[in-house]
Amino acid sequence: MENKKNYNYLIPIAMAVFMAIGLFLGSSLTPVQKGVVSMSQGQSDYQKMQDVIQILDNRYVDEVDADELFEKTIGDMLHNLDPHSNYIPANELRAMNEQIEGRFGGVGVRFFIIRDTLCITNVLPHSPSERAGLKSGDKILKIDGELVASMKITNDKVMGMLKGIEGTDVILQIWRNGKKLKKKVKRGGIPIESVVAAYMIDNTIGYVRVNTFSKTTADEFRWAAADLRRQGMKKMILDVRSNRGGILTGATEIADEFLESGLTIVDTKGDNIAPYRYASTRKGEMKDMEVAILINSNSASASEILAGAIQDNDRGTIIGRRSFGKGLVQEDVLLRDSSNLRLTIARYYTPTGRCIQKPYTGNINDYYQDQADRYENGEMYEVDSSLFVDSLKFVTPKGKVVYGGGGIMPDVFVPFDTAGSSWYFSQLRYSSVFTTFAFDYIQGKRSKWDSPKDYARDFKVSDELLDRLAAFAKSEYDIEKNEAEFKHSKELIRRILKGEIARQIWVEQGYYQVINKKDPEVQEAIQTLR
Repeated sequence: MENKKNYNYLIPIAMAVFMAIGLFLGSSLTPVQKGVVSMSQGQSDYQKMQDVIQILDNRYVDEVDADELFEKTIGDMLHNLDPHSNYIPANELRAMNEQIEGRFGGVGVRFFIIRDTLCITNVLPHSPSERAGLKSGDKILKIDGELVASMKITNDKVMGMLKGIEGTDVILQIWRNGKKLKKKVKRGGIPIESVVAAYMIDNTIGYVRVNTFSKTTADEFRWAAADLRRQGMKKMILDVRSNRGGILTGATEIADEFLESGLTIVDTKGDNIAPYRYASTRKGEMKDMEVAILINSNSASASEILAGAIQDNDRGTIIGRRSFGKGLVQEDVLLRDSSNLRLTIARYYTPTGRCIQKPYTGNINDYYQDQADRYENGEMYEVDSSLFVDSLKFVTPKGKVVYGGGGIMPDVFVPFDTAGSSWYFSQLRYSSVFTTFAFDYIQGKRSKWDSPKDYARDFKVSDELLDRLAAFAKSEYDIEKNEAEFKHSKELIRRILKGEIARQIWVEQGYYQVINKKDPEVQEAIQTLR
C-alpha cells in the first residue's frame, strides 16, 4: 500500500462535477414542484459516490486511476439514459468545438506520415503556408526546433505542434530537392471544409458532397451550388453518405434551399423544452431544382433530417441504403472544470411525424453493433421488409408510404457494392499503400494536368503501374501478392489508385471526380435524374 497513489485530491473534483450534473438534471428533468425532494435524495447520492471513491482509494486491491474511473462513471450513467447523451472531458472539447465552428488556428497544410517522414501532400490555397512559400511534396524535418522525422511521431502530435493561436509563429525546417530550408509561418484561421467536392457531372447535373454539418456548412453549400448553377446545373446529386451529422441548422438551412415557403422541415419535442418547428422560408434559390440525395447506413442525425425533409415533402428522391437511425437532439452544457455535458433534450420528427430513432435497450455496445448486424443479416444487399411495420407507417402529401422506427429508408435501394473485393485488396486498402505510392508517383507531375476533369478523362492506370504498386506493397508493407485475387480485384485497384493520385493533387475534389464514375449510387442517381 505504500506505493499506492493518493487520489484524495480528486474527490472534491468528483463532487463538483456530480453536483453540476445533478443541478442540471434536477432543473431540466424534474418537475418544479418535486425539486426539494429530488435535491434531498440527490445529496444523499452524491455522498454515496464520495464514500465509494474513498473506499476504492483506501482499500482496493490494486492501484485505482480515480480520474479515469470517475469520468467513465459519468459516461456510463448518461448512456443508461440514451446512446447519445455523453460526457466530454475538457481535453477533448477543443477538437470537437473546432468541428462545430468549422475553423481552427493553424498553418494550412495537409500532411501524411510516410516512412517515418512528415510529408506535405497539399498546401491550402491562400493559407499561411502558401504565403510562407511551402509547397506540396515538401518534407517537414523539424517543428520549432523539435525533430519530427522519427518512428515515434503521430498525427495527433503533429497537429498539436502545428495548431495554435492565430497570429503566432511556428518555425519549420523542411527538405526540398535535396536541400534543407527554414520557413517561418504565421498561424491563421484555417477553415474545416464540410462541402468537400462540387463539380458538374455533365452539362446539367451537378454533384455536391457534404461530409459534416458545421456552422459554415449552409454557406459553403450555397457558394458551391451558385458556382454550379453558373456552369449550367439544372439537377443536383447531394451526397451525405457517411455524414454523421453535426449542427442541426446546417441541415435545415440546406433543406430550406429546396422547399417552397411554409413547409415543415423538422419538429423537435421534449418533455422539458417547448416544441419547435423548423419551417421553410422564401429565401431558397433552388425551389425548382430536381434533387437526388445519397444516403447509407452511416448517414446520421442532421443528414437524416435533411433526407427526411426532402422525402416527406415529396421534393426529391432518396437513393442508397437505410440510414443510421439517430432521432435525438443534444444540447451542450459547459461544466465548471471546462468539461462538457452533451445531454439529449428532445426527439426530432420528420414532416410526416416520423421519429426515426432506432431502438435502444440500454446497452451502448449492442446499439452500435447494429451496423455490423446489417451486414450479417443481408440488409446491405436487399431491402429488409421486416422493417415495414404498420404502426410505424406514415404517408406523404402525394401518397407515398414512408416508415419510422430506425432510420430513413431510401426511395431507391442500391445494394452494397462488393464487386472486385478480395482479401488482397482489403490489405492494400486498409494499409497506407495507395496513399504512399501515390505520393511518390506524383512527384514532378503535379502540374501535368490542368484540372481534375482533364485528369479523370486522360490519365490511364496501366497494367505496368499496377504491377509496380503490387511490388511496392510487397517491399514496403510486406503484403504478398496473390495472383488470383489480384486479377479478381484488378479493376477496383486501378480505380482506387487513380482516385488516390487525384487526391494528392486536388484533394477530395479530384478524388470524387474519379471514383464517382463507377460508383453505383451516383450512377443510379444520374439515371434517376435523367
